[in-house]
Amino acid sequence: MSGASSRRFNVAVVGATGVVGQEMLKVLRQRGFPVAEVRALASERSAGQTVAYNGSRLEVRALDARSFEGVELALFSAGAGISKEFAPIAAEAGALVVDNSSAWRMAENCPLVVPEVNGEDIADNEGIIANPNCCAIPLAMVLDPIRRVAGLERVVVATYQSASGAGKPLVDELEQQTRAIAEGGTPMASVYPKQLAQNVVPGGWAMDADGYNEEEVKIVNETRKILHLPALRVAVTCVRVPVPVGHGEAVFIETGESLSPAQVRELLVAAPGVTVEDDPAAEVYPTPAEVAGQDDVFVGRIRSDPSARNGIALWIVSDNLRKGAALNAVQVAERAIEMGVLR
Repeated sequence: MSGASSRRFNVAVVGATGVVGQEMLKVLRQRGFPVAEVRALASERSAGQTVAYNGSRLEVRALDARSFEGVELALFSAGAGISKEFAPIAAEAGALVVDNSSAWRMAENCPLVVPEVNGEDIADNEGIIANPNCCAIPLAMVLDPIRRVAGLERVVVATYQSASGAGKPLVDELEQQTRAIAEGGTPMASVYPKQLAQNVVPGGWAMDADGYNEEEVKIVNETRKILHLPALRVAVTCVRVPVPVGHGEAVFIETGESLSPAQVRELLVAAPGVTVEDDPAAEVYPTPAEVAGQDDVFVGRIRSDPSARNGIALWIVSDNLRKGAALNAVQVAERAIEMGVLR
């Protein structure tokens, strides 16, 4: 962590046995976050297990109302129900909460933060800061530099979301299905409503009455909130793909002022946390297999969209466990320290 003070913090990771919780522990260590003590918290059934941290193992404690005594930073990744119950308890105990669930994202008194885009919103917190959806984060990071120069009129997105976005059980099921197919067997689907191996599934999320699923609604609403554009026209279709880690997004943007693909490349090359890999003729463009484990949001296939006025099309890939979740949460905490919100 650059510019860190000598102050060190007691940190709780809620949901420490999950894929994002474990990634949070890894990111805390990798970024040199100023930790005094780390508490690994999870459900009663996980108590007594251990999780890796800083070359050793932490014993997992059962989450309860007393878990946050003396905690100054609480990173939550245990689902909306747990966050609704325990995030206010943690905040009341004096912790700054950064919550990775959907529980608080659209609450009026809760900032929804991507530090590279709207880090200043951290100052308006009432003890809880929301970490956005794993597709809304990279989308906002790419849209924001374009918005600042040319304005945004409309955004259309199709996502290609990896199994890990639904948790380790689906990653394991994808592996089991792939093995079953390779061995000539019948793949079984129990974690997800459809077979994911050798397939793509435009569902698996709860559906609304109008035919959109909850993931699509999240990306629309959260993108508007992060960018401070409540009336932005956004349409999203979410698809689960047979990839372990790494979400892709095909994005079509209509800007207020005309931008050439070269101008968009220039804007994104200069954008913090964004890497441009864009030479399709030489097969240079990002893919999930290449991006997994990396921190940046990767962009390629930048081109004009002649079907729209001032149209641009591009392709985004990011590691959904890192910038899409754990890394962004830790960066929020780092920015909170820089701003004197966490001190």
